[in-house]
Amino acid sequence: MQRTYYFPNAPVTSAKERYRHIAYHEAGHVAAIYIRNREQQLPAIYFEINFNRQECAESPFFAKIEGGRLIDNLPVAEIENTYLDFGAEKQSLQQAYEADVINLLAGPLAEAKFVALRDDEVFNPQLVNIKALKNYGGHSDLAQAQVYLEYFISDARERELKIEYLFIRAFQFINRPKNWRCIEHFAKYILSNEQANISCEEVSLVFDEVLAN
Repeated sequence: MQRTYYFPNAPVTSAKERYRHIAYHEAGHVAAIYIRNREQQLPAIYFEINFNRQECAESPFFAKIEGGRLIDNLPVAEIENTYLDFGAEKQSLQQAYEADVINLLAGPLAEAKFVALRDDEVFNPQLVNIKALKNYGGHSDLAQAQVYLEYFISDARERELKIEYLFIRAFQFINRPKNWRCIEHFAKYILSNEQANISCEEVSLVFDEVLAN
């Protein structure tokens, strides 16, 4: 879950506006990791958000989430046995990779919703479809999602149907009012401080503050 934040061939934007794009993008990722995984009764996993606030050709501005992948926390044997159709293990693996893909898509979707609301535009899955996510910092997220699906699903048409299904699940998560309030709250939290990294413990405190109300 990494994005390089520079906009080639685009109008010059203020640093403040770039920060807002970044904040909403990362807030979407971590909201899905923290809130959705918990809703689905998936294992808690470690992650942190790292920020590089330098803006130069050698070190372009970026934000990156370290950790946060369920697949990375499964035993290697369990991943390798997916092709052997071992009932419960296969179901556990499918839940893990589907959740990871949804969490990848949630970042650019949150950024897309932020832009739509800012510009007073319609936000729906027909106008903001999966291909459009590249316009919202989603290039590396989509590439990683494709790697996941190519590993676990051999048929190209089945992969296409699966990612469309997971895209809708991610869209529904982002668009749910309480989740969006959490995303907005966390984006403002990112923008209000100059931290180089934010731990998952800190994330949980910020989200729980909203979820408790």
